[in-house]
Amino acid sequence: MPSPTSPAILFASPDPALLCAIEPMLLAAGARVDVVLSAEAARVSIASGKPPGLLLLDASLPDMPISQLLAAARSQGDVPRFPIVLVADTVTQEWIDRLADGAVDDLILRSAERAYWQVRIDLVMRDQRMALELETLRDAAIRNAQFDRLTGVYNRETMLAMLFRETDRVQRMGSSLCLVLFDIDDFGHWNSRLGVDACDELLCQVASRTGAILRSYDLLGRPGMDVFLIALPACSPASAMILAERLRVDVFSVPFRVAGEAVRLSACFGIANSRGRSPVVVLREAEKALEWAKAAGPESIQCFGCPPEPAPSPVTFLSASSGDELLAW
Repeated sequence: MPSPTSPAILFASPDPALLCAIEPMLLAAGARVDVVLSAEAARVSIASGKPPGLLLLDASLPDMPISQLLAAARSQGDVPRFPIVLVADTVTQEWIDRLADGAVDDLILRSAERAYWQVRIDLVMRDQRMALELETLRDAAIRNAQFDRLTGVYNRETMLAMLFRETDRVQRMGSSLCLVLFDIDDFGHWNSRLGVDACDELLCQVASRTGAILRSYDLLGRPGMDVFLIALPACSPASAMILAERLRVDVFSVPFRVAGEAVRLSACFGIANSRGRSPVVVLREAEKALEWAKAAGPESIQCFGCPPEPAPSPVTFLSASSGDELLAW
């Protein structure tokens, strides 16, 4: 008996003798079979949002030219492609052309032996499964080429390509674009203490928390080991500073749970304003601002164009409680 997960076959034919001969064979093979008697009923079924796993289409269907029904079946852009097997009395040039242009996937003569029907349908369904598997593999390959495999955010190459696209928009529309580059403080210490696997989990949690704060059209990438890059379209440097402050609080002030420990991370932030210039130049400015921030100490935020004031030299003072000499700025 067919299960709910069995392939659904839409059998469109007005021929009672054909239906009586073929439907039991399909059911015996474990398929679920829906029978319609007209081209219009087949069109409505295809457009219902639940496409069949296979369409057996009788060329003798009334009320609509087969070519029109085929065009309607293949024009459902939001419906996954499904195989169509045409059932005809003879092989005509029209059907040969339909096979050549991919409108139908196979042709079975009405007079063919029932065993032949089963073989042809099995081959079509197998080809469909292979095509779906190939498409899945292709989509996975594209995703792997665009995204960081560990964290799922954009990798460096994709991020740079998208920055060029965003820069084009800035130049056309005169809008703003800011970059925020942040580096987790002393991540090497946690690598040594917790190990690679735990630190990989930390990076994933940082990416997840950061992504939850960003807008739907902001871009998040990981250009380095413990470095993340955010592109903020339509964002001024002042707003980017506010976001960096929010990241410092919402992402890093709450301890991370990993390897049975509560880990308190911090990060430094560098900000640069695009102004429609080359992303390569703006990235260098963000890197310079990040360098200033790291020199200023953990959890610092610096914006390129506003270099930090030179840090005063430490002075020595005597602690009243311990008598030790301490340094202060």
